[in-house]
Amino acid sequence: MTGRGLEDGLLAALRAADVPGAARGFADDAAVLAWPLGLDLVATHDMMAEGVHFTAGCPPADVGWKLAAVNFSDLAAMGAKPVAVLLGAGVGARRDPVWALGLLAGVRQALDRFGGALVGGDTIRSGPASVLALSALGSVPQGGALGRAGARAGDELWVSGTIGDAGLGLEVALGRRAADPFLLGRYRRPTPRVALGLGLRGVASACMDVSDGLILDAARLAQASGVALEIRLGALPRSAQAAAAGVPPERLATLGDDYELLFTAPPHARSRVKEAATAARTPVTRIGDVREGAGLSLRGADGSEMPVPAGAGYVHA
Repeated sequence: MTGRGLEDGLLAALRAADVPGAARGFADDAAVLAWPLGLDLVATHDMMAEGVHFTAGCPPADVGWKLAAVNFSDLAAMGAKPVAVLLGAGVGARRDPVWALGLLAGVRQALDRFGGALVGGDTIRSGPASVLALSALGSVPQGGALGRAGARAGDELWVSGTIGDAGLGLEVALGRRAADPFLLGRYRRPTPRVALGLGLRGVASACMDVSDGLILDAARLAQASGVALEIRLGALPRSAQAAAAGVPPERLATLGDDYELLFTAPPHARSRVKEAATAARTPVTRIGDVREGAGLSLRGADGSEMPVPAGAGYVHA
């Protein structure tokens, strides 16, 4: 990038790589996507700020990966297939072009893994800290998108993967917990459950991703569906590393950045849920049930009712 401005240098790096046709060589003012008939467009947009969503010492490729992954997690929750992304990079004044190229490399790694193409965006110099944004476009068969509002009394409550690892990984990143590459990786490089989301189309009655903590997000799903959810904390799936950390399930369920899928399905669909999980190579665990009523209730390992922790989860300002 010697002799180039930040934006011109990034564009040159993009043009030197494989450029999707929709991007029009990054020479025009906008991308042009051919959208097949019979498919619905699913669009999402997430932002990440340095010091809020990633630490100053996080490798730039990990930042880029996470920026793409959190958006793909939203698409997964809708049962959508990633098609294209647009990147908005406010690169902090203390960051050099090498950092920006690392960020771009991480975005491309996520695209290579989960699908979709980078078709445009914008780059600026921001203030002292970097502020990043990404818009992701996906497709679903017409009328086939999943949502939060379909859970019904009698359904079963499921979650993918394991819960709490990323929150513990943040503590590792901040030096508040002993080094643990697995937990740190779960925080810096989350795995959006795209394949599972595709498999849950026509199977799950409601679905959302767990980004702000299982308890908080479960309460949101219950509210959207107009039902009550009961979570059995003794059934909460934990990694070996989280279990070894000795953190109780009720706290793990308040930690953010898991990017797992929380979903409901009727009992007769249980075999189809397991088939979708097997096909996606993603473990799923039944953690509760859907009841008549409203709100959220928790039960401990002994079956006794537990209070919902006050302020559980991450609430954006």
